[in-house]
Formats: sequence, C-alpha cells, structure tokens
Amino acid sequence: MRRRSLLTAALAAPLATAGAVGALQSPAQAAAWSSSDRWATWQNGGYTLYNNIWGSGYGSQSIWANSYSNWGVWADHPNTGGIKSYPNVSRTLGRNVSNMGNVSSSFNVTVPTSGSGLAYNTAYDVWGNGHAHEIMIWTQWYGPVGPIGGRQTTVNLGGRTWNYHQGSNGSNPVYSFLAQNQFTSGSVNITAICQWLVNTGRMPNVRIDQIQLGWEITSSSGGRDFRMNSYSLST
Repeated sequence: MRRRSLLTAALAAPLATAGAVGALQSPAQAAAWSSSDRWATWQNGGYTLYNNIWGSGYGSQSIWANSYSNWGVWADHPNTGGIKSYPNVSRTLGRNVSNMGNVSSSFNVTVPTSGSGLAYNTAYDVWGNGHAHEIMIWTQWYGPVGPIGGRQTTVNLGGRTWNYHQGSNGSNPVYSFLAQNQFTSGSVNITAICQWLVNTGRMPNVRIDQIQLGWEITSSSGGRDFRMNSYSLST
C-alpha cells in the first residue's frame, strides 16, 4: 500500500529533495519483472509486489522479481530522517481474528548489516478492518529506527519472545512486536500474535485484511541490496 504509518525513532533531519527513481541495478536486469516506477506493482501467484516509495525526501529505488517469493530491491535513499519506502509482498486474508485459522509465514532474507547512512527494518505489516488497525512484526533492524509507542510488556508467542509496544500514528492504533532475538530466516505465527491482542483486550476482533512483508527503509546511502530469498504464507 502507498499509505504507511510507522515512524522512526530517529530525530527528524532536513529532508533531501525528492529525486527521480534511479536506473535499475544489476540484480533487476535478469529478473522476470523489474521496475523503477515509484508505485510499481506486480501480481504473481495470488500475491502483489509493491515498490512503494511513499515517504518524503526519497532517493533511488528499483524493484525486481522472479516470483512473489524471490524478489528484492536496490535502494539508495539519503541519510535523512523519516521512512522513504516500504517495498513489500502482500496478500489479503479477509477473515476475523476469531476465525482466521492457523496463519503462519516463513521467510529468508539477505540484508545489509553494516555501514554508515543505513537505517531500516525487516517487518510484517498486518492490517485490520481495512486500515483501521495496524500490527507490525519486526524481525530484524539496523540503525536509528524504532516503533511507535512505548514498550508495554514482553510476551512469548509462537515460540518467540517479543517486546510489545503500543501507540497511535494519529490515524490508527499501531501494535508493534519486536523480536528479542533478531532473525533473518525463520517463521512467524501470525495467528498467535493477532489472537493475543484480541484476547488481552488490546484490539477488537477485527477482520485481518492485508498481510505484508518487506523493508521499511529510512536511509541506504550509496545504494544497498535487500533480497527476499524465499517466502511463504500459510493460511
């Protein structure tokens, strides 16, 4: 989706002039699909890929894909505050939390993990009742980024321990789960997280609509590769 709501914890810096999305880099050139369009989308296997350069002060970003489970972006966003993009793979569920069934996901990503001018997170973005409720599941991150709202508790769900934060972006509540032990390969029990929110009274029994996985990129100076090596969503 174009609409994104998570804020970084970094202090806002003066925004760079929004540059044109740059030329495709080498990972994209041999792919089944590629684009440097800001709002590029591609459907494959019941999923939608989004380039989704939605923030202010963005730089260059190109998306490529061989399938919904094998894709990536090359991004060169300036070292300024504020999320520039959320390239992601998305599928719509359309079930209430109380009867959503066993929804889980597995993935393997290759991401940059060193260098200056780099700030991003690898995260699921799960939407309820359209865009009335937002559940963010952070599996890994780097640089000065952080969730909306203060930490409220620690909870073990789906065999993983998460630090839970809750807040609002002014438009909708945001429920954020940050992995205590970050990981770039593994599985997430999405049902367990959604049902915990409902069972503890933190969120109503909403309809779970879009389930997305990608990278919220704040800065990637000099150009960085983000790759989805494998991905599955079991519903």
